[in-house]
This record gives sequence, C-alpha cells and structure tokens, in this order.
Amino acid sequence: MANIRNPEGDSTKWMLQKVDMDNMEEVPIDGGGQERSSSALECQNGEKYCLDESGSGVMKRINGAQGNVPNLEKTKSGAARGLNSLRFLDRTRTGKEGDAWKPVQKRFKLHAVDGKLFRDKFGVCIGMGDSKEFAAELFDTLARRRKMYAEDGITEEELRQFWEDMTNRDLDSRLQVFFDMCDKNGDGKLSEDEVKEVILLSASTNKLSNLKQHAEEYAALIMEELDPDHQGHIEMWQLETLLRGMVGESEEGPKFQKRAQTLSRTMIPKKYRSPISKYTSKTLEFLHDNWKRVWLVTLWVSINLGLFIWKFSQYKKREAFQVMGYCLCTAKGAAETLKFNMALILIPVCRRTLTKLRSTFLSVIIPFDDNINFHKLIALAIAIGVFTHTAMHVTCDFPRIVNCSPRKFMRFLGPQFNYKQPSYGDLVESIPGLTGIIMIFMMSFSFTLATHSFRRNVIKLPWPFHHLAGFNAFWYAHHLFVIVYILLIAHGFFLFLSNHWYMKTTWMYVMVPILFYASERTLTSVHDHNHRVGVIKATIYTGNVLALYMTKPPGFKYKSGMYLFVKCPDVSSFEWHPFSITSAPGDDYLSVHIRTLGDWTKELKNRFAKVCEPPSEKPKKGCLIRMETRAEAKDEAVQARFPRIIIKGPYGAPAQNYKKYDVLLLIGLGIGATPFISIMKDLLNDIKPNESDSSLQAIKKGLERVYFYWVTREQGSFEWFKGVMNDIAEYDHGQLIEMHNYLTSMYEEGDARSALIAMVQSLQHAKNGVDVVSESRIKAHFARPNWKKVFSRLASTHPSGVFYCGSPTLANPLRLLCKEFSQNTSTRFHFHKENF
Repeated sequence: MANIRNPEGDSTKWMLQKVDMDNMEEVPIDGGGQERSSSALECQNGEKYCLDESGSGVMKRINGAQGNVPNLEKTKSGAARGLNSLRFLDRTRTGKEGDAWKPVQKRFKLHAVDGKLFRDKFGVCIGMGDSKEFAAELFDTLARRRKMYAEDGITEEELRQFWEDMTNRDLDSRLQVFFDMCDKNGDGKLSEDEVKEVILLSASTNKLSNLKQHAEEYAALIMEELDPDHQGHIEMWQLETLLRGMVGESEEGPKFQKRAQTLSRTMIPKKYRSPISKYTSKTLEFLHDNWKRVWLVTLWVSINLGLFIWKFSQYKKREAFQVMGYCLCTAKGAAETLKFNMALILIPVCRRTLTKLRSTFLSVIIPFDDNINFHKLIALAIAIGVFTHTAMHVTCDFPRIVNCSPRKFMRFLGPQFNYKQPSYGDLVESIPGLTGIIMIFMMSFSFTLATHSFRRNVIKLPWPFHHLAGFNAFWYAHHLFVIVYILLIAHGFFLFLSNHWYMKTTWMYVMVPILFYASERTLTSVHDHNHRVGVIKATIYTGNVLALYMTKPPGFKYKSGMYLFVKCPDVSSFEWHPFSITSAPGDDYLSVHIRTLGDWTKELKNRFAKVCEPPSEKPKKGCLIRMETRAEAKDEAVQARFPRIIIKGPYGAPAQNYKKYDVLLLIGLGIGATPFISIMKDLLNDIKPNESDSSLQAIKKGLERVYFYWVTREQGSFEWFKGVMNDIAEYDHGQLIEMHNYLTSMYEEGDARSALIAMVQSLQHAKNGVDVVSESRIKAHFARPNWKKVFSRLASTHPSGVFYCGSPTLANPLRLLCKEFSQNTSTRFHFHKENF
C-alpha cells in the first residue's frame, strides 16, 4: 500500500491499493465548467475516476482499464465525517434502517388510496408531518430523479425506492439528492433564484419568519461566495465544498464527548467504585446537598409529632375518653397539628421579611429559596389534618355521643353539654359543626384552584366555569382564607369539651402570625405612593412580550436575580403579579419583560399597545429589522397616556446568590431568561467602564466563568435582549461570559431541512459578524442542547452553581444531571430553580 496524496492541511487522504496505471491527462480547472461539473457520483460510478486537486486541476481517467480497477479508499477526515451527518430524516442512520421502514409501511397502508400514496400525504407517511412543504418538494425531487410521473401517486415499491434514496448510507448519494432538490430545472447548476427559493422553503420549514425577509440578500451572499467569477450559477462541487467547511466546524462534538466521558471516568473517586461505598456515598451526598432542607423538615415533623402525641395523651386521661375512646384522641391530636400549621403557613409568604433575612446569618442554615415549596408542604399537612380531624368526629365521635346510654352520657359528658344529650343534627348544626363545614368547603376550593392545572390554566373548563382556571382565580380564592381564619378562631372558641378560656388555644397559635402577615401587607399598601413609578419607555416585541422601562424609586435597592410585583390600577385595583427585574442594579432605571400568558397580562399589553406606535421609517435594504413597536415618554403628554404602574419589592430569589460561585451555568427557557439578563447586565456594567486587564482580573476574583444557555422556540424572542447579546460580543474581551442561544423550532445541525440555513449563517457571521437566526453578534445553535454534553464539559471545572428558570418539565432532568455529575466526578453542581 502506498500513500500517493497527503498534502499538509488537506482534509482528505487518498490511499492507493493495487496499482494498475491508465493513461491520464491533466484538465485545468480554468478550462471551463463542464469538466469541473462532474460530481462525486459521476466520478465513482465505475466508468471513470476523478482526483480533485485543490490547486492545479482535475486528474481524470480517460481510458477504460482492462483488468482490475485501482481500489481507491478515501479515509474520512473531520470534515467528511461532519458532512456525513447530512440527513433527510431523524433516526434513520442508526444501523437499523429496516426497523425504521416498518412504521412507514404501516402509515402507507393507512394513507394510501387504491394502493397509491399522493404528494400531500408523503410527509405524514415518512415521518415528516411537521414539514409538509419541505416533504412535498422532496417528493418532487425524488420523482424527478427516477423520471416518474408521480401526480397520480406512488406505489409502496416506489415509496421504498424513495426511502432508500433518503436513507442511503452513501454520503455522495444523499448530497446529490439535496443538490437535485435545489436544482429545480435539472440543468446541474443552481441559479440565484433557485438558491433564494430553497432559502425561503428552509426558513418556512424552520419557522424563521424574520429570515424570509432577507432571503434575497442571503441568496446573493451565497452566490458571491461560491460564484466569484460571476457566471450566474454554482455547481454541485462548490456546494459540497461549502457544506464540508460548514459542518466540519462542529465535528469536534463526538471527539470532545468521547474525551469528556473518558475524563469523567478517570475522575471518579474511589468512594464511588464499589456498590456499598457508592450507596453510602450517595446518602452522604444527599445529606450534604440538602442538609438545610433535611434539618428544617425534620424539626417541623418532630414538632407536629410532639403536638399530636401530647394532645393524644392528654385526652386519653379525660372523662370523655370513656365515651369516644381513641377516636377523640386522634381527632384532638390532628386538631393540634392543624392549629400549628395554620399559623406556620403564613410565614413562608412574608416575602419582605424573608428578603431581609436572606442577607443575615440565617441564610446559612435556612433554605429561603424553598419558601414556596415549604408553603405547599404545610398546606399538604393541613389537608391531612383536616381530613383526619373531620373523619374521626363525623364517623366515630358523633355516633358514639348520640348512641351513648343516657346514664353514661350524664356521668362523663353531662357538664360539657348542659346535661342534654344532643342528636346527630344538633352536633352538625352547632357553631363548631357549621364553622367546620364552611371551612372545609372554602379550603377545598382554594386548594383546588392552587393546583398546577388550575393555576397555570392547563385545564380547560366549560363556559360557565372557565374563569375558575388561571392566576386570577387562584389569587382571589386565596383571599378566602381571611374568612377561614375568622371561622377557625370561632371554631376553637366554642368547643364542647373545653370551658376555660386558657384551654381554648386556637387564637394563641394564629394571632401572632396573622398580625405579622397583616402588618406586612398593610405596610406595603401604605407605601404604595412611594412605589408609583413613571414609565420611561414601553416596547412590544414579537412573541407577545411587553418590556417596561420605569423610573427607579428613591431608595429602591436590589440585586441581580431579584423580582418585584407589578400592579396596574387601570387593569385591576387588587392584582399583583411577580416579574423578574431585567435591569442591572447600577442602571438608573428599572425594567421588566412581561410575556402575555393570562387575562391580566393580555389586557396590560393591549393598553400599552394603544400608546405604542409601529416604526415609521422603512429599513434600508440589507439592514436588520427590529420587530417591535415602542413609545417613549419624552414629555408629560406622552407620560400621561401610559397606564399607571405601581410596584412593590424587591424580593429575594435564588439567582441573587450567583456571586457565591466561581463558575456559573445559567439556563433560561423562553421568558425564563429574564433573571439572568440582569446578571449579564451587571457583569457588563463592571466591564464596560474599565476594559483594562486589571479591571477584568478584579471582576474575575469572585467569578471565573459564566455559561449562559438560552433556549427558545421563536426566532422573534432574540429581539428581547439583542442589545445585551451585542454588548457581550463587543465588550467581553476577557471571555468571562460564554453565551449559547438555541432555537428549538429549527431542525438540528446536519438535517437537510436546515442545511442551507446553516450555510447562510456561517457565511453571514464570517463576513459581517451578524447571526442570521438571532440577528445579533452571538451565533445561535439549532434544536435543543445536549445537556449531558454541557455538564460533561463543565465537569473539569471548579464547583458550579446551576441556576434555572423556565418550565418545570426541564427542572427535574437538570436536577438529576447535577446529582449524577456531582457523584461521578470531582466537580460539585449546586442546582437552584426560580420559584414564584
């Protein structure tokens, strides 16, 4: 075996096995396009062979060789392997293509008419139902390649041929299909109009509405890059060259992943290598990560058990025990825990107090980030206590009192009931009975509307009851607890078995927490006039997002990551809604970004939309369009037109503690990026004034690296924080911040449906430094991140703080990844999720 070609820096190596020389002639590249247009398929079809020299010309075999043909084996380089990922369908290159064909056969039988599958059902049949327009073009291309008349549909055998073309493991075959799809007239050349048409098709398939407006510009960019001689067309080999260069950049992925996995395995400590030590270590790791929660919940459970046992034992010694037995003890024990938890449940929602306590030494031992979760846990305990208390009284105590013999009743219970034995109805109609029933109904109603399905409007109720779902219903229903607490005090004051006031302890439990909570709410209301803010600017972005820029009240101090409550009296006089602060503490204004999700936010956006006006000037050709409408309060007249805004806060959130970590991993889904944008702005404010190395080193003393992953499904979302992204690219010379934008509406890199978009992206970013997807200087990625790969990359760094804000769907997988990599590597990941 002899190596005949391996120039330095070349991406392809040719190895010649078994030499059988033919007469060759050198054809210069400049000699015309016909010789150069021969594709890789033509060169490797067994009739002739081409060696494409990247400098001088094309070596072409012109005589048919007799005997054995030289066996040229092409070893795959990084670029070739990158191009090898070009595919038309997901999960078709797994080595089990036969298994992938079976469901296609089933769908053919389902959608075929008289044994024929028509063009409009082709996408659904092959598993490309969400890309019907692209599938239809692919259908036409495959039919044109095989010279089929497919308007009357295709048979199952013809569909199988189409399937083989799409899933062919040969790289050149798939590339030829892609080229033919672009080449509508079949002349072997791509004109600028054909390139533009495919860009529009790809933009539509990937839901890139903004990119459609620049299709002509991007088509011209591709022609400029690939047609420097201005021949008016590009050929397949030129398209292949661009594809190889473009996808080759991302091919460090598999290599990097393999290196990361190997590194992770070598970093596994000894304590995790045997099953017993691993189990012990996992338990210790859990306690280490959750010790604040463990001790607090243990203390809370212990207090509840202590109260239950104390009251159970107390009533076991009472005379009433002779009539009602252990049912009475159980009911009273549950009631004692109820009184304690009804008092305690108010503490986690005293936000102003908790925000102040976060800055004290108590934050070292108390998990203030879990205040809402603790609130829910107490609510669950209250529900269990109510059920137990009610069940014991209604099914056991009441029947025993009613059915007790008069003599026994008078002896043990006579003084408590004024020596008159009640009926079952008398017990139910008494003050304790009626207040108990009303409280059960109110609490059940409030608890139901506080569940995720109702609060987040997941459940769709019929017309008469549709207002019972949503945040408004949750908010107003929770105010029923004012009545519940009044009834609770009355219920505990008119007890049958306790006559002395000091034995009626319900009011003793709840009075202090009620006064504390009420004073905090009242204090906030009294100070509303100090938190009336003026709206400086309002901007409405695509994706139903309203950005409000407001004056900062005097003395309003906050940290990045905190949130505030917003009220608009013009929309509702009572509703307050929480939103993360997107401005930095050093800014002279306050800003929030509000996504329209419910009735209140929709009405707020509509009212500001009446003030905002769309941009009057048309953008120049080649410039990026900002998809927004805005209004600025340049004078008092404009200011008066804005709806009134009142804020209260700020309130503490997990992200405000980001400076405790050397390395940060910030993950935001959609509008969930808002708390981290404030962090980005805060870091940029520190960088901007002094770009010297000494200034950057001062910043990095507490923070070495920030990885920000923003995942969104709409291209217009990138408009929300485009300025921040551009500032990161311009000012962060020390690379403190590493930002990754992901657009999930796009098909992943390597998919034929996004291949041309990736080419345009690569060219535009290289030439102008602007990304065609995010329309900023930060390059966007396609589809969803591989989170395991992300954590593998960080596994070799210092302990990392992982802050997440977004849908609860992703929270649990991220939490498990933090746990997995903390246990299996020497790096510890601390997971924090935003809770409102």
